[in-house]
Amino acid sequence: MSATTGAAAQTLAGRISSEIKGDIGEIVIENPNQRNALTRDMCIELAAQVRRLDADPQVKVITLRGSGDDFSAGAAINELDHILFDAGPDGESIDHLSAADAAIGAARKPTVALVRGTCMGGGWQIASACDMSIAADSVRLAVTPSKLGIIYPRSGIERLVQRLGADKAKYVLFSADLIPADKAAAWGLLTDVVPEDEFEVLSQRLVSRMATRSQYSIHTMKSLIDSMVSGSDTEDELWREEWAKLPASEDFAVGQRAFLEGERPRFTWGG
Repeated sequence: MSATTGAAAQTLAGRISSEIKGDIGEIVIENPNQRNALTRDMCIELAAQVRRLDADPQVKVITLRGSGDDFSAGAAINELDHILFDAGPDGESIDHLSAADAAIGAARKPTVALVRGTCMGGGWQIASACDMSIAADSVRLAVTPSKLGIIYPRSGIERLVQRLGADKAKYVLFSADLIPADKAAAWGLLTDVVPEDEFEVLSQRLVSRMATRSQYSIHTMKSLIDSMVSGSDTEDELWREEWAKLPASEDFAVGQRAFLEGERPRFTWGG
């Protein structure tokens, strides 16, 4: 059974739609005439849809995918100025691609990018903002700012350096070459790569499995890992607080009892 979370944002060039199927919130990038490239309005709506699904108590996992055969070709070239350097109400410059990136990164619920076909430039930035990215082995991945004479957004470069190291990040950015799927996974550009003909089954199996796990465990560990990665000054305090709460966690009791009794745990934590 599925339910729409709200009207899809429609633009002349494309749209972002979202739907809730059971306890999975699915976001779809739709711009078939430009291989699902993201326009200004699509970036804005992508951020809004992530926040909407993250706030919905029915949703346990958020997925992000492109419609049809492609994930996303990145920022729409004909709208680059409006996407990366839009004028804000106070005269400040707004980077809508990075704002969508930040909204995905700020989600409390786990986010999974499901990547097939073309995943270029800003498309990779959006996919990599998710907690994990599962890709078909036919994926065509490249990070291409040097082909356009632009600078890749800061959050994208930081993530490349963090995952690949400075030398490989420079290679990816300077060459703008296509990176084979197996190399992309080995380097950390993708979390996992599966055969194209098994992509739908395996990726949905993973997402469904995550939804059955303890959401208390997932939310807490996601928060702790994100704090570690960001180098937050409050990392130690956060660890102390969460570790102190663990003995009283209802999910802890449920999981321990189910294991000892040989049953499947039915976790109850709701956030």
